[in-house]
Amino acid sequence: MKDEKKHPIDAQSGSNKIIEGVSRRQVLRGMMTSGIVAASSGAMVSGSSFAFGAGAEPKRGGKLKVASSSGSTADTLDPARGSNSTDYARAYMFYNGLTQMDESLTPKMSLAESFDTKDAQTWVIKLRTDVVFHDGSSFTSADVVYSLNRHKDAKVGSKVMKLATQMDVIKAVGKHEVHIHLLSPNADLPAMLATSHFLIVRDGTTDFSSANGTGPFEVKEFRPGVRAIGSRNKSYWKVGQPYLDEIELFSIPDEAARVNALLSGDVHIINSVNPRSVSRINSNPISTVLESSSGAYTDLVLRDDFGPVRNPNFVKAMKHLFNREQMRNVAFRGFGTIANDHPIAPNHRYFNADLPQTQFDLDKAKYYLEKSGMKGKSLPIVASTAADNSVEVAQILQLSAQQAGLKLDIKRVPADGYWSNHWMKDPMGFSNINARPTADLVFSMFYQSDASWNESGWQNKQFDQLLLAARGETNETKRKQMYGDMQVLVNQHCGVCIPQFNSIIDAYNSKIGGYTPHPLGGFMGYMFADQVWLEA
Repeated sequence: MKDEKKHPIDAQSGSNKIIEGVSRRQVLRGMMTSGIVAASSGAMVSGSSFAFGAGAEPKRGGKLKVASSSGSTADTLDPARGSNSTDYARAYMFYNGLTQMDESLTPKMSLAESFDTKDAQTWVIKLRTDVVFHDGSSFTSADVVYSLNRHKDAKVGSKVMKLATQMDVIKAVGKHEVHIHLLSPNADLPAMLATSHFLIVRDGTTDFSSANGTGPFEVKEFRPGVRAIGSRNKSYWKVGQPYLDEIELFSIPDEAARVNALLSGDVHIINSVNPRSVSRINSNPISTVLESSSGAYTDLVLRDDFGPVRNPNFVKAMKHLFNREQMRNVAFRGFGTIANDHPIAPNHRYFNADLPQTQFDLDKAKYYLEKSGMKGKSLPIVASTAADNSVEVAQILQLSAQQAGLKLDIKRVPADGYWSNHWMKDPMGFSNINARPTADLVFSMFYQSDASWNESGWQNKQFDQLLLAARGETNETKRKQMYGDMQVLVNQHCGVCIPQFNSIIDAYNSKIGGYTPHPLGGFMGYMFADQVWLEA
């Protein structure tokens, strides 16, 4: 029988004085240690809405057509199962989260009115009382408890199941208050719950052939692999939003076709623009390019459970074959920042500046190829336009490898179905990782030993221990040291090669208003739906 002793979350909660939903002390401690608050920001901001590009006066009405780079018959309306940019953007059309990340990577209140904690382990969340679902039912704490708990059920297939297991107890206290007790402290909880996977669904929902959310649009049509159409939610809780009457979201996996659709006026917004297309788009009077700096990256994944790529000497050889400057200048046309085979960008507060940069070095590559027994051998490497600029990166890598005595046979596969058929299945292939708001999230989702998206299948007990310890560490100096040590482990031992952090390049029709950069991903961090409008 399960231990029935009283759980700390059942105790009467106290709090410090709340300022805009969060105690000042906790904001300063929790947010600064999380690394998600900009230097100019001092607290989470509570409110019904925050607008991107607020200088212009929004217009109401109109229908928007949006073409994304990814899509397949695996498209889903279940936010827990979302796995690509189209899924994320679609989810934000129909659902809301408790919090939402703004362009400064600060979590803002959304369905929650406040988050409060004393120790970053027991959290009290108060909810909005004026929100209804698309079917007219009221939003309550039961919906939050159900939405968060379902991630722990293996049958759901949640992409963030590992993250959700941190939430030991999720309990409704009345109709509009939720208490969460974590297995261990995590000052990043408000940021974690802002990710698209944790968007809130109606209590008891199991059928996701449609979507009954609280978001700005209601489902008018959904055909996986074809399109999703949303019509304005007239009962949306953000006053005056959304501005559009309708959004049609679909995928055009081929980048050239996607650009042509924009330039012909057939679509209004596209994502994942190849840097080679920038000048062409900007020279057209009906379109413009939008660049966002980010922590997103295109990486080469060496699966740890396949043949030669599990050999640590082979992994070292591959990392020394990356001519990063050439890749940035040629493959990415200068859009991006050099990376060091780990996922923390140089502008991040926890970036380890003392870690030596992995250099392009043919002599070292030859040495490690010799030690691995792979010199003179031939290996396939899978690339696709689905992984931004991976074909160009593979071609540059192929030439370097040839000089070092390794033949890389590039297998170029279609973008359509790439993520279902090749990602994490090929011994050596490319991936795209979207930016995440915190170091904990990117490490937890892609590098922790038992993470469902552990791309290379890497297993490292020391890394896992550091990850858990850093999550609850409130001493800034100690936490930075832990994340620095984790970067060293990934750089030196993990079968992931990250040559640079990519700029996010979207393009849109000049009639679009309110469309601005966001560091978390294309489509304004996937949250464009209730922020943009048509000028005419």
